[in-house]
Amino acid sequence: MTDTGLARDEEKPSNDLRARVRAVLERRNLTDTISAEQASASWEQDRFVARARALFYARMMFLTLGLLILAVPEWSGYFGLTGPLAFGGYFTMLLYSVANFLVIDHPKAGRWVTYFTLCFDLIIMVVLIVKPQVGGGLQSPLLATQLLFTTLFAILYPKPLAILPPLLALPITTRLDLLLNRSVTAIELLTLLWYSGLNFIIVYVVVYLNEREAAAHREVVELQGDLKELAIVEERNRLAREIHDGLGASLSSMIIQSEYILSLAKDGSLRAEIGELKATAEESIEELRRNLRMMREDFELTQGLEDYVKTFRERTQLDIRFERSGLPRKLSPDAQLALFRILQEGLSNTAKHAQAQVVNVKLDFTEDRVHLTVRDDGKGFDPKKTPRGHYGLLNMRERAMKLGGEVIVDSSPGAGVLVSFSIPCNAE
Repeated sequence: MTDTGLARDEEKPSNDLRARVRAVLERRNLTDTISAEQASASWEQDRFVARARALFYARMMFLTLGLLILAVPEWSGYFGLTGPLAFGGYFTMLLYSVANFLVIDHPKAGRWVTYFTLCFDLIIMVVLIVKPQVGGGLQSPLLATQLLFTTLFAILYPKPLAILPPLLALPITTRLDLLLNRSVTAIELLTLLWYSGLNFIIVYVVVYLNEREAAAHREVVELQGDLKELAIVEERNRLAREIHDGLGASLSSMIIQSEYILSLAKDGSLRAEIGELKATAEESIEELRRNLRMMREDFELTQGLEDYVKTFRERTQLDIRFERSGLPRKLSPDAQLALFRILQEGLSNTAKHAQAQVVNVKLDFTEDRVHLTVRDDGKGFDPKKTPRGHYGLLNMRERAMKLGGEVIVDSSPGAGVLVSFSIPCNAE
């Protein structure tokens, strides 16, 4: 098998994994920078939608039974559901049930519409329980439905105030019995106490289990995030060791050999070439050390940027001025690397193309963002006419987009260049 075939076989599992991850993120309307809080919120929304759909199917069963009651004269007469008004109420329930089903997936409207329509269902249930003159109220065969409503409210909205409506249904039914001059017997009082006890048991069990389930899920999500972060740190440390022991040792040997050859060389032009080679190797090993510090998360951003500006100024003889403001904040390694690369790219472009006299670099920490600006007084350019094969600006924008930040390049011929890079302080 050729090297190309081997590479293709190695990439296939990775591409399949990316495709699966992308499909899940798209289905949940999430990004690849999802946090633990966003993952928990997405899970809670999916759980609510699943339960709200179950409520819709339960409503369809109730509506089927309701249609059966309307169709049997003896049953409809018992509940007093006769005439156009009864059918109008039935179709009203059907319409708002369907409307509720259509907005279930909406993060806010779905919850509010479901709650209010469920309250309407509860009101209709209380009316059906109380309305019969004989066998109504606490004697109604539909009284057990109240327990189902308590369960539905507790499953969908496991908060004390949200569950209050079904709990009030029993005392309201009792009060309506008294207003309709129905005496409450000892057996009916026992029924009231029995149903009240069952309601509190249902509420306690469902709310308790819901809280345990939510807490367990949050713990698992946080643990997954911690394990992922730990794996990243361990892999970075492993790579740092390998790079230090391999590439670092090779660059050190190159510097030592350059110094030895430099001591033997007599020709002036040859010594200059060897000196340039040695300087390049020293710059490379300094870049290597800087990257290793960032990988091991012991890189001090502000000092690192200032040191690089100083080194670049000495090497190019450009008048580069560094300024910092605000209280430095802890940034992720990716965010620190992005800021450093933007500075490198900006200064490199200035040295190669700008013909500038003065370059101003400013690092500014605000309460929630970090801003890096590189401004020169050079000849400028038209950002819309970037030469083919030059990807510096594109790389800047990709780095900013990955971290949820933004990069602005403001320039015109003869007006210098301003590169402004900004990312959130909590960028991952």
